[in-house]
Amino acid sequence: MTDSSLLARVIVDPKVCRGRPYIRGAGIYIAIILDALFEGFTPEQVIDHYPSLVLDDIRAAVAYATTLAEENRGVAVINDQSHNNLF
Repeated sequence: MTDSSLLARVIVDPKVCRGRPYIRGAGIYIAIILDALFEGFTPEQVIDHYPSLVLDDIRAAVAYATTLAEENRGVAVINDQSHNNLF
């Protein structure tokens, strides 16, 4: 799955969830997914805890965070799919 199709799973709407990014259709905040991964949960464990998520949602959360980190460093990210190999 390409970055653009992964990132299409992420919604940021100031009128919804106070503008916090979340996964389309699941309503789970990106921050919740990233926190769980940081705490050592596997993607499968996150999905078990939030059954509305699928593996591509986890990938989308990581892709979104990667994109933000790169933008904040002033680095353009074009077709960088290195995070796809994490899971």
